Amino acid sequence: MTRRVLSAVFLAAMSACGSAQAEAPFCAGGVEIPDAHIVRVEHNGVLVLRDGRALLLAGIVLPNAAQDHAPQLFADQAYDALNTMATGHDLVAHAIYPKEDRYDRVRSQVFTRDGAWLQIELLKRGLARVDLTPDRGECAGEFYAAEAQARAAHLGIWSAPAYAIRTPDALKADTGTFQIVQGKVLNAEVKDGRAYLNFGSDWKTDFTVTISSDDMKIYRRMGVDPRGYQGKLMRVRGIVQWLNGPEIELANPKQAEVLQ
Repeated sequence: MTRRVLSAVFLAAMSACGSAQAEAPFCAGGVEIPDAHIVRVEHNGVLVLRDGRALLLAGIVLPNAAQDHAPQLFADQAYDALNTMATGHDLVAHAIYPKEDRYDRVRSQVFTRDGAWLQIELLKRGLARVDLTPDRGECAGEFYAAEAQARAAHLGIWSAPAYAIRTPDALKADTGTFQIVQGKVLNAEVKDGRAYLNFGSDWKTDFTVTISSDDMKIYRRMGVDPRGYQGKLMRVRGIVQWLNGPEIELANPKQAEVLQ
């Protein structure tokens, strides 16, 4: 599909969705910038305003060909779609405290004037994945549902093996990349304040999810005991690291989906 056709499709979709969604959902927070005029979209998905401020689309990550070990096609499609929706338009940015990231970008849920939600539009078309930061979890349900819809229809990135959901035993080549991993937690325990979710019988070689002692405070505050994940089918996401086998660190219960 050409970039021109993609732009036309997105404009039509925005119009249709906007008429059905007149107001931002409660989870998006209050209006931070009611007239965010976008002059430029950067390739990492950051929206630059006319006054120099920048908006970060909170809760999602766009395709990145090199970092994802994936074709450039999907990164280009995501950029073109976002550029069509944002550049030259006055958008409405909602935010929840703490609002800025370390680069002073406003972490926002961004909407068109007629109510189309940029993050949801990208997720529904398979041009983004859910990526919640440790201190945020708002709108997680809406994001996961939109991502699942695109994945079921094999849209965008979900048509490519590079973005397929991984099994716990198929991660050796994925070190350093953002992945979604689905499997059953065989053992869950807490040692010296740190939680370990083991997806294989040998913790020295098999996939493990870890939760640091500092992040365990978030779990306690949310009333979640990671030991309760034992025996559960889970879908987790994050950067795959290698320490006694593949590992992903979680910092927030909403970064994981309990499926069964």
